[in-house]
Amino acid sequence: MKRLDMRTILSAWTLIIFFTTGCAKAQRQQPELENVRTYYNQGTAYYNKGQYDKAISDFNKAIELNPKSDDAYYNRGLAYYNKGQYDTAISDFNKAIELNPKSDDAYINRGLTYYNKGQFDRTISDYTKAIELNPAYVDAYTNRGYVYYKKAQFDQAISDFNKAIELNPGYVDAYHCRGAAYYYKKEYDKAWDDVEKVQALGGQVHPEILKRLREASGRGR
Repeated sequence: MKRLDMRTILSAWTLIIFFTTGCAKAQRQQPELENVRTYYNQGTAYYNKGQYDKAISDFNKAIELNPKSDDAYYNRGLAYYNKGQYDTAISDFNKAIELNPKSDDAYINRGLTYYNKGQFDRTISDYTKAIELNPAYVDAYTNRGYVYYKKAQFDQAISDFNKAIELNPGYVDAYHCRGAAYYYKKEYDKAWDDVEKVQALGGQVHPEILKRLREASGRGR
């Protein structure tokens, strides 16, 4: 199964983070037992259809047959996440990390789950670990930056947005987010630069954003 894709958007100078679920990531190793493979694949198919209870049932069976499958725990955690059962999801991500400490996906999605529980420091810790494991993880920088933004730690947020833009100069969402941070730091010229970059890249800037920036900066554009 793939990790939950993470995107950040800007609306009326209020960042709203949202996440779209992808399909489950492919198993890294072929299990020894055909039944494990069958249950795993069935679980994946149910997950992709949004039938999370059935997916969980099949992942349960795969885990019973192969208790060391970090992928099965990870993917079952995704299913629990999508059901809003965050504590159970975290438990499964914990197990996936125990079995595979190098899984950046497990860290990023456990961090996402902590975010939904309002545990921002834990979210930052997990995003940081994911970045240590995968320094080119663009979304991890953007979303860690967003959490810093939520904590009004704007300098740290801007640093992360800068890194995301360095890795992907066409990342519209990172410019959105950085522009918001500059706005709240009252660095209006830099906020304007990011608004214009979003527009140059074909992104849409909400009219209310432009209105607030014009009023705050005293500039008409």
